[in-house]
Amino acid sequence: MQSLTIPEPGGDRLDAYLAAQLPDLSRSRVQALIKEGHILLNGKKVKAKVALKAGDQVTIEIPEPTPLDMVSQDIPLSVIYEDSDLIVLNKAHGMVVHPAAGNPDGTLVNALLHHCDGQLAGIGGVERPGIVHRLDKDTSGCIVAAKTDKAHQGLVSQFAERKTAKLYLAVAQSPPKEAHQTVFNHIARHPVHRQRMDVCNPGAGKPAITDLHLLHTAPDGTSLILCALHTGRTHQIRVHNRYMGHPLLADPIYSKPARQVFQSPRLMLHAWRLGFTHPATGEWVQNEAPIPEEFHRWSDEVSDRLEQVRAIKDSKEYDALW
Repeated sequence: MQSLTIPEPGGDRLDAYLAAQLPDLSRSRVQALIKEGHILLNGKKVKAKVALKAGDQVTIEIPEPTPLDMVSQDIPLSVIYEDSDLIVLNKAHGMVVHPAAGNPDGTLVNALLHHCDGQLAGIGGVERPGIVHRLDKDTSGCIVAAKTDKAHQGLVSQFAERKTAKLYLAVAQSPPKEAHQTVFNHIARHPVHRQRMDVCNPGAGKPAITDLHLLHTAPDGTSLILCALHTGRTHQIRVHNRYMGHPLLADPIYSKPARQVFQSPRLMLHAWRLGFTHPATGEWVQNEAPIPEEFHRWSDEVSDRLEQVRAIKDSKEYDALW
């Protein structure tokens, strides 16, 4: 248990003050601890927004992580980068990230528990230990998981504050009307088809921003598109490409197979590159998942362009390539 006395002049919110004083805890984690009664003000349970006064006594008791009731499984993983704080993987197409209804095991989390010998950040929750972000089952490519709570907090903050660089390769069933497009709208779950997300009025959803850069159009009209994500909404790239009139090939939710001139064995979406600041060293870490063979029909035609993209760190510079 830890105890703090509030100095002059006071006036800060409880959650804001503790987040500044306890760098190993994110503000959201502090708020959760306050709500659960693990942080008390003058011996009493209070709300996170309460204003502090000089002389107030704050007691903090951080509970032990909930033991995982989840089996570790020896499932092959493709590791891109790994150290004592985090691991970056090339997630296979068809692999579910974490257990859920219909997928109790065989997931990325089950595989990570075995690979990391149980050493994953506990604050991801008992069902999602170490998980910082997610990829759809049918999407392949870069995904990062945290081994420590500090790494988890640092990475989650970067994703929330849009300080990561996320580049995807996607193949659409038809070419975009423009070589470069920025799609900025709001996305929410479809009111009827609950497996789908859809563009909606601002008051009903969350903002979603994607840059779409046309890389190559094949003779049949199918097109390779570089997608730079500035937000991370569910199905964001798939929804935005459909909204712009060119759904992705083999998308089981947002495209119609009968209208596709090229039949693909998988959803043509790959999380190609993922960059972030290492939460322990402060260094920029750029990761790349090899381009799957199914994409080579298009990507081989623009290998020089992809090399140019590899040399760029700041996503604001991508426009200079078009």
